[in-house]
Amino acid sequence: MLEDLNIPEDYDGLLYLAESVRNPPVLSRHHHVELELNVVAEGEITYIVDGRRSSFGKRSLLWMFPSQEHQLVDRSADARYYVAVFKPGLIKRACRRDEYLPLRSTGKPGQPVLHCELKPAEFDLTCRIMDGLMGDGPDSATLNRECGFGAFSDFAYRHSDPDWLNAGLRHLLLLSWRQQRGRQGSRREVTLHATVAKAVQILGETDAPDDFETLARQCGVSSAYLSRLFRKQIGVSLTRYRNSVRLTRFWGGYRDGSSRSLLEAALAAGFGSYAQFFRVFTQTYGTNPRTASPGGRKKTQ
Repeated sequence: MLEDLNIPEDYDGLLYLAESVRNPPVLSRHHHVELELNVVAEGEITYIVDGRRSSFGKRSLLWMFPSQEHQLVDRSADARYYVAVFKPGLIKRACRRDEYLPLRSTGKPGQPVLHCELKPAEFDLTCRIMDGLMGDGPDSATLNRECGFGAFSDFAYRHSDPDWLNAGLRHLLLLSWRQQRGRQGSRREVTLHATVAKAVQILGETDAPDDFETLARQCGVSSAYLSRLFRKQIGVSLTRYRNSVRLTRFWGGYRDGSSRSLLEAALAAGFGSYAQFFRVFTQTYGTNPRTASPGGRKKTQ
């Protein structure tokens, strides 16, 4: 799915620090015209890209090119990772010499995630640059709540000094590529079994079955086998993954106004009851849904 990141015209991209404890999960497969860069500050994050699951730990620098559909499937509870995206126009202006031309590519089908592990000094420098650029931007709590969902609300990324941000993004882009160039991190990849890939696809659909027996039958295996294989390959249980998908749907439905209340949004997302939704939500975010309602909107159940 091609996703519109809703970046204002006078911005060359955006930058924020995602945190597991505050950032809603976005588990749908997506790509965008912007080049995406992640730097893992703490913990571990896991993506599925082109049928392969890849995990990245602290000091990992990784790139998602425009043609690469990527799906965040898990994050450790302490995960903190910088997300920067760069518009094609910035890349075209900044990357003119041969050594930077790969950044102008949209990527190739089947291309694995390009990444490396930063040396401690490189990591510290990169983090300082990104922290400095974020200092005049929206506060961290707002960015964690809104980024990824701005297209469904009146939120738009704003910075007090767009020229400074744009210059910093250009510097960050070229610096990160200089760190990446000629290096490739060790691959922690798992090629997904066809059964697991099908289960992920089905769970991502709005009419996904509520019970794992039906899901397993649709995948042509037993529920016990599917459960074991899914956990082994994805790294999380079927239940946890399904709940994360439902939370993703909840945020989307609640933000776009298609549901008038938390209860309606929860049921539309696939939760069986408000009690089930409340339990999963509080376990995930450590707060109740009313306190964390996006954009400060107050809705009555």
